[in-house]
Amino acid sequence: MQLDASYVLTLSCPDRPGIVHAVSGFLFQHGGNIEEAAQYNDHDTGLFFMRVQFTCERLSHAELRALLEPLAQPLAMRCSLHRLAEPMRAVIFVSRAGHCLNDLLFRCKSGLLRLDLRAIVSNHRDFYQLAASYNVPFHHLAVTPASKAQAEARQLEIIESEAVELVVLARYMQVLSDPMCLALAGRAINIHHSFLPSFKGARPYHQAHDRGVKLIGATAHYVTPALDEGPIIEQDVARVDHTDTVQDLSARGRDSESQVLARAVKWHSEHRVLLNGHKTVVFK
Repeated sequence: MQLDASYVLTLSCPDRPGIVHAVSGFLFQHGGNIEEAAQYNDHDTGLFFMRVQFTCERLSHAELRALLEPLAQPLAMRCSLHRLAEPMRAVIFVSRAGHCLNDLLFRCKSGLLRLDLRAIVSNHRDFYQLAASYNVPFHHLAVTPASKAQAEARQLEIIESEAVELVVLARYMQVLSDPMCLALAGRAINIHHSFLPSFKGARPYHQAHDRGVKLIGATAHYVTPALDEGPIIEQDVARVDHTDTVQDLSARGRDSESQVLARAVKWHSEHRVLLNGHKTVVFK
């Protein structure tokens, strides 16, 4: 497969007969060869979702995008076209828990994630050496109630100056303001334990241990102004029992958080996640 001529087309529109035929016919007409395709009809909302990975050596990215408009308009279709060769430009936000950050950096370095990491942003200095070891710029922006607006303005400057497509909150323990959430709508992924809403606040694993929970897990979701209630991308659980200590629960929780976040970031970076109202469609 020639990556320079490889593309991913994602689309959503009101469901009706002939959409797949129209898309495949469009690609055939312009010299495209479909290599991977997935679709989903949501009967509750009446919407149709599709992801198509294809090659096309006859036309450029810009030419294909221009030709898509006549296809999309009569079908009320929202579509995006991405070149497969271009890794997604991303920024990672982190506080003082570094397990997710460390995991993401290793996966990027190893080629397991196709991300172009432009920066690491933190409200603490703990991981500046880790960032330097991966040659990723590190920005320390202290956040207090008085400086929150100024810090978020600087964060948005970094995001915009680097043309960032994805912001990963890798255990970033600051609540983003509503304007910040809206500015990052559909391109910011958060990770947290799956004890919400039962065990809120500090020391959730201590609370869970005290209640004798039998399942722990993690949730990755898009960020919205409704705290920790954005569209869910991925979740996972692990069984525990009465012999597990708080430290055991915390260790398993860190593993779950790292793996769940990595899968969510991978799928998003490969354009496999489509928003469906307050839910997602994930073409794995």
